[in-house]
Amino acid sequence: MRWVSVLKLSVVVAVGAATFAVVSSPPVTGQARTSTIPRVNGKPDMNGIWQTINTANWDIQAHSAKPALAMRPGPVVPIPAKEVIAFGAVGSIPGGLGVVEGDELPYTPEGLKKKQENQQNWLSRDPEIKCFLPGVPRATYQLFPFQIFQSNSAFFIAYEYAGAVRNIYLKDPGPPQIDSWMGISHGVWEGDTFVVRTAGFNDQSWFDRAGNHHSDQMKVTERFTMTDADHINYSATIDDPGTFTKPWTMSMPLYRRVERNAQLGQFKCVEFVTELMYGHLRKEPVK
Repeated sequence: MRWVSVLKLSVVVAVGAATFAVVSSPPVTGQARTSTIPRVNGKPDMNGIWQTINTANWDIQAHSAKPALAMRPGPVVPIPAKEVIAFGAVGSIPGGLGVVEGDELPYTPEGLKKKQENQQNWLSRDPEIKCFLPGVPRATYQLFPFQIFQSNSAFFIAYEYAGAVRNIYLKDPGPPQIDSWMGISHGVWEGDTFVVRTAGFNDQSWFDRAGNHHSDQMKVTERFTMTDADHINYSATIDDPGTFTKPWTMSMPLYRRVERNAQLGQFKCVEFVTELMYGHLRKEPVK
């Protein structure tokens, strides 16, 4: 095997008669390279399938690797709860640097207390376990891709998880009429950044598996800014006076799925949790 550096950006690996080019991707920065951004009707073209690469769905704040989310006292140190111990490493938590700017969540005292209670009762409280809709912004950084459909008159996002969807209105729909898991979204272009403001949430969704939560007063402002054809800088600012003392922001890059056969799959998980939620109602419950 022989390695040859090429223009400091790629490496050519020759193995027998076969040669493979391994090209390192340039870092994603906040400044867009406008010459490499595809456009539709003059605006950045975000059509396609996107996905994050981070551990925010476990915990949006910085965290170390752990044996499990649900723990119990052990003979020497805490051990995984009996409901998850059989999962072994599959049920463990990968470490992560976090996505919250400043890595601090400005909870009110009551909000922090509820977060801690959520952590202790993760197995029974996390809406993801029961396949409820993920809410915003959690739908963006779950472990599933999502697809953006964009035209001059519409902006629609379909998520693989639970078949969740968002129709982002390009004309202000007015105040939300009801509270819902995904809220009501209104998007406008500010230069090359697509800004989406969403309100009308219920208070049931979480930001992650660590118990971070919000109230029905939450408003979310998302910003989608393409930096090149295959990357979007994404940020979400949370304004929720019912849970936090001030607004705060999370941010992360989104990566285009570039496989030739890339497509959005189905993970309609409601049927997967039927036994969990309703099995106890059987005349003879399965043990």
